Amino acid sequence: MVDWGPVVIATVLFVLLSPGLLIQIPGRNRPLEFGSMHTSGASIIVHAIVFFGLVTIFLILLGVHIHTG
Repeated sequence: MVDWGPVVIATVLFVLLSPGLLIQIPGRNRPLEFGSMHTSGASIIVHAIVFFGLVTIFLILLGVHIHTG
């Protein structure tokens, strides 16, 4: 049996938390920008920390598992 939970959660969060796609923290002109399609070094760091935190919550604390086979 294969556990697809970590793969699905990490892929979805990676796409949704890409800086500039949906939201950018911090933005270029404001602290928060929506759909700007731009990025900066600071926003990459912030989004990486948020990604790591959410992956930790979903996979370790909640124990999300999707079994196939």
